[in-house]
Amino acid sequence: MLSTAMAGEATHPASGALAQRQAVRDLEIFAAVFFALAAVLYISSVSWTSALPRDYLGLAIGRDFLNFWMYGRAALEADPGRLYDVGLYNAALRALAGGDYPGQTWSYPPSVMLVAFPFGHLGYLPALALWTAATAAFFLWAAGGQLPDRKHLSVLIFSPAALLCLISGQSAFLTAGMMILIFAWLDRRPALAGMLIGLLVIKPQLGLFFPVILIASGRWRVFFAAALTAVAVTLATMFAFGPKVFLDYVATGLPNQNLVLIEPYRLGAPLMPTVFMNMRWLGAGYAAAMAIQLCFTMFAAAALWWAYRRQREADPWLLATLFLACSVFGSPYLMSYDLLPLTFAATLLLQRGALDPQGRRFAVLVYWLPLIQFALGQFYLPGAALIAPAFALCLIAGLQGPSPRLSAMRS
Repeated sequence: MLSTAMAGEATHPASGALAQRQAVRDLEIFAAVFFALAAVLYISSVSWTSALPRDYLGLAIGRDFLNFWMYGRAALEADPGRLYDVGLYNAALRALAGGDYPGQTWSYPPSVMLVAFPFGHLGYLPALALWTAATAAFFLWAAGGQLPDRKHLSVLIFSPAALLCLISGQSAFLTAGMMILIFAWLDRRPALAGMLIGLLVIKPQLGLFFPVILIASGRWRVFFAAALTAVAVTLATMFAFGPKVFLDYVATGLPNQNLVLIEPYRLGAPLMPTVFMNMRWLGAGYAAAMAIQLCFTMFAAAALWWAYRRQREADPWLLATLFLACSVFGSPYLMSYDLLPLTFAATLLLQRGALDPQGRRFAVLVYWLPLIQFALGQFYLPGAALIAPAFALCLIAGLQGPSPRLSAMRS
């Protein structure tokens, strides 16, 4: 068990610390090599002759940022919600990128327009460069404030999750930085932590279990700050863009988003390390896969309720890592770049020496999970979805018994 093994390591602290440092160094070296190779391959595949530079799939570089940028442009229009219609949206994309553009789906919540609005005033490439630089800097600032040694930031910079975020132009740098600050401020700055949770309405699947842990731990100030912020963001969106945009989102945007779950061989499916998607690749129908996913979701909620109710005095980052692991296998819809917060938490525990050998092995698997999922996903092979729940079980085992190492971390 985790606690027993950790107690054993406490007898030989030098060997445990050496193993911890070696694990981090190995990650840094291998991740840097992988990052460099992947970057060279990707950049060499880009065609710069189109109206918008295209990658090897024919999609614009920063492909998901193109959706975000289009939200910023739509915010300038009288009826932005019309672009939830796939046909209208792809017609608008082809007018910008060329008639052969393969197409994308516009499925973010309308509140994203509040953030995207300034970027819609810029050209695509300058907007992409500004977005990437600003959000990456924010993530590194938030992460660096929590790491024992900032020189190990490179292990996050070169991580597979960060690489996917760079390639896709996704919001994961922004949301990962927010998640880090939320857990850092839960008790130190509860009102600010709650506001950040409320702002996650821009990507609601990331905050699925926050109500569970806030109620379980009695953090009512955080809870009400989050609720008020979410309501304020919704009202601000309605005031700025009209209530119809939410009707369009519910009627058209959500069904478009759900297409990835209904049709498990669509473009984005290989990047989904979820129990639901793995079950779909095993041949389960939509209803059966969702029923199995619901079992994992209920287990995640129960585990988090127990941890934050009964083990509230445990190391805060151990609890936060459990939350992030449960968020991965507790949601049916999550992409590999959304693993960046869990990547940070796993490497943080490694650097702090908070895991036994088995826990370290699973933390390393979590670090490489985006790459594992991508490799298996190309052939629609299941298996990657088991890594996050296995890591969660290791963390739960560590919370169940006394641990000298965790006690030292709390003191």
